Amino acid sequence: MASAAIFSSLRRRRSPSLEAFLAPVDLTGVALIETLAAVASELQTTFSDKKLPFQRRNSRSLIRKVEVFIILLEFLRDSRSILPTSAVLCFKELYLLMYRSKLLLDYCFHSSKLSLLLQNHSISGNFHDLNQEIYTLLDVLPLDELNLSDDVGEQIELMQKQARRSKLLIDKHDEALRLNFFSFLDEFENDRIPDPVELQSFYVEKLGFQSPKDFVAEIEFLEEQINHDGDLEPTVSVLYGFVALTRYTRFLLFGFEDEEVELESRKTKKKPKKGLVTQEIAETFFTVPKDFCCPISLELMRDPVIISTGQTYDRASISRWMDEGHTTCPKTGQVLLHNRIVSNRALRNLINQWCIAHEIFYDPSDNADSHSESLAPASASKASIRANKATTSILIQQLEQGTEFVKTIAAREIRLLAKTCRQNRADIAEAGAIPHLKALLSSPNPVAQENSVTALLNLSIYEKNKAVIMEGGCLRSIVEVLRFGHTTEARENAAATLFSLSAIHEFKKRIAEEDGAIEALSRLLREGTPRGRKDAVTALFNLSTHVDNYQKMVDFGAITALVYTLGVEGIGEEAAGALALIARQPVGAEAVGNEEMAVNGLIGLMQCGSPRAKENAVVALLELCRTGGTNAAHRVLRAPALANSLQKLLFTGTKRARRKAASLARVFQRCEHSSSLSSGQGSRDAGFGGEVSVSMSISVPVV
Repeated sequence: MASAAIFSSLRRRRSPSLEAFLAPVDLTGVALIETLAAVASELQTTFSDKKLPFQRRNSRSLIRKVEVFIILLEFLRDSRSILPTSAVLCFKELYLLMYRSKLLLDYCFHSSKLSLLLQNHSISGNFHDLNQEIYTLLDVLPLDELNLSDDVGEQIELMQKQARRSKLLIDKHDEALRLNFFSFLDEFENDRIPDPVELQSFYVEKLGFQSPKDFVAEIEFLEEQINHDGDLEPTVSVLYGFVALTRYTRFLLFGFEDEEVELESRKTKKKPKKGLVTQEIAETFFTVPKDFCCPISLELMRDPVIISTGQTYDRASISRWMDEGHTTCPKTGQVLLHNRIVSNRALRNLINQWCIAHEIFYDPSDNADSHSESLAPASASKASIRANKATTSILIQQLEQGTEFVKTIAAREIRLLAKTCRQNRADIAEAGAIPHLKALLSSPNPVAQENSVTALLNLSIYEKNKAVIMEGGCLRSIVEVLRFGHTTEARENAAATLFSLSAIHEFKKRIAEEDGAIEALSRLLREGTPRGRKDAVTALFNLSTHVDNYQKMVDFGAITALVYTLGVEGIGEEAAGALALIARQPVGAEAVGNEEMAVNGLIGLMQCGSPRAKENAVVALLELCRTGGTNAAHRVLRAPALANSLQKLLFTGTKRARRKAASLARVFQRCEHSSSLSSGQGSRDAGFGGEVSVSMSISVPVV
């Protein structure tokens, strides 16, 4: 398993051609020998003069065997001998063996030093496996039929004897270094800080790390291994400890005022990388399966529970719904038989598995089962938590006392630390980072501002930090970044932060009341990038779930912006959902009804949107008719495409969509009937004002 994982890992990094893994089936005789000789010579030339950081004895032994094969192949090439069939088969196997040797040596040369140390046993095992294959190959190779010269034959026989006697070789020096490294993790595991002098001796003197750039390269390599090579040894939980220790040592030994750190900062700024916070947040908030999101909050459910109607919600959201006096199911509208809720453990396990598969850290609720109550995810070891906590102390000290440049670097590192796990978010806030990050929000330095607002975004994912951010006076500064931020990413991440904070019901009103917040979100929804629009629409949706916010959303252009984006892919669904909520109140329904494109936009979503978008659209139209009065009802009724869209939705929509479509169809039928009476009796329908000229024939199924 380890061998396959190493070769798989290297193939991803080096991307050799397919021919590297296939025997040359079309080659025989001299052509096969010449090809093999070229491959072996290239391997020997590439690695004989290179000094590998570790596995030196194993690699030198393998290269010496390759050199003996070169002597054999050159003799056969020069002699032009006819090879027996059994020899041809052996040499084709040798072709594969040479390439496997090249892959292993490549891995040892291009991997990080720590990675080689940590896999010392498994890599040594790979060298031993190759040695055993060489012995097997030589054992079946018909040497007597090759007519070898005495000197060549003697060298082959000697290599065969050595291969037969060889045992697994684990370099004592490499193993001592590996154990030395694990001893530092044991120190953190036992709540002790390793001796800085010993850390310097290990990293600088023994491993040869001379600059922060060396540490960054090690961290990036280990993080890639965590993300893609989960079947390698050691386990992912231990790898997190290695990353945390290396990050801590970097700042302990080299601090911040270093030219290489500044260079790395610029590189990170110019070249986004997989797993950066903005991408992580976007993935977490917007591409998770809909069944994993709470229908109320739209967030990934931390503690999914089932209510009496059989629907699943996040515990916090449905509990708040019931506490507010509601007696119906938010999704189906059915009357609740009782208020008891039952944990949906099966769904929580599926969510957890999906998060692991997509490299998203699952943040389970404090109300979940006891095995999920730990602040740290299963992939974070105690050593990594302690090391990250020590790193956090260094970073916050620099946030408080450092130069402007050092504060920028510290904010960036806190931003990256806060993305990894819930425990880090809790520790960073507890250590007092939030007030210092708030101060950087008003920095004239674009990088400092972007790092600080994104760090706050990541910290806000942890539920308890939301109150710390709000009570710490950060809201005003976050809104200022949303309105006037130096970079697009800073403004987008400010919007995402408001979305995260608005998950707490009592904060929704405070956010909406903050001067310029709704107006800036509306502008971002109309004019932002695709990712910025998603941040804005989800934030506005959350704010629209608070009844006291409707007037402000009308006054500051949110309704217009939501209508404007109904036809935008990936956004229209949430926009229609927000309009459906707003249209429940007269002031909101009137504003939606006054928007020229609202009805056509919602009908268009009913025709071409996702199942949930169609559901939200028909709900919005129904609420508009019920609450918006005569003019709104007439505008909906006169839409020429409505009848066909409604008929189709009645038979193809979701269960809730069919039920809402049936209700809307009945409204139209009553409206049509009232119109007929009005034209026959000279009176007007009291409910819709009469003069309804559109005839609709809709078959309403039983749902």
